[in-house]
Amino acid sequence: MEKKELALEVIRRLKEEYPLAECTLDYDHAWQLLVEVRLAAQCTDARVNIVVKDLFAKYPSVEALADATVEEIEAIVKPCGLGHSKARDISLCMKKLRDEFGGRVPDDFDALLSLPGVGRKSANLVMGDVFGKPAIVTDTHCIRLCNRIGLVDGIKEPKKVEMALWKIIPPEEGSDLCHRFVLHGRAVCDARSPKCEGCSLRDICAYGQASGNA
Repeated sequence: MEKKELALEVIRRLKEEYPLAECTLDYDHAWQLLVEVRLAAQCTDARVNIVVKDLFAKYPSVEALADATVEEIEAIVKPCGLGHSKARDISLCMKKLRDEFGGRVPDDFDALLSLPGVGRKSANLVMGDVFGKPAIVTDTHCIRLCNRIGLVDGIKEPKKVEMALWKIIPPEEGSDLCHRFVLHGRAVCDARSPKCEGCSLRDICAYGQASGNA
């Protein structure tokens, strides 16, 4: 099966299994998602969703968070790990949004990348979830599943995986597919012990076939 054909079949099956493809971070505004995705580095989305309740209650706008000190932000976000560096990036990001973008999150990919602490994964997440534009979020689940299934071959660098996927995935499907990779990665295809016997992709997955689980 060619990679484009395989990708379309993966998309079809995962749509059936996970009809709702949604971000697992809770947010009401685009700037909040930027904060949350920075906090989610090496931390679970579930914990981030708890921690940001206090953060956003105390600092309910870009301007309020931009005015907060790094130490004040760190005191709240510390449970997410890497507290100081995350608090510093959040502070700088909010200041730039306030000073250069009028407090609004830009809908341009390169402009998003210019924000402190925002990489390709974060920018793609915002482009897809907030603005409904074509996006591919290459997080750990996406990279792991794409390699196991055979959509990419031994590529682990996020940007290279993203570029490879752009060639085989319809642009309008990328964002939702990556959310479904997260759901499938957590429920079935986890890093340590994938449940191949119960996987809807087992007969088309390179890993499942090589392991004799197809």
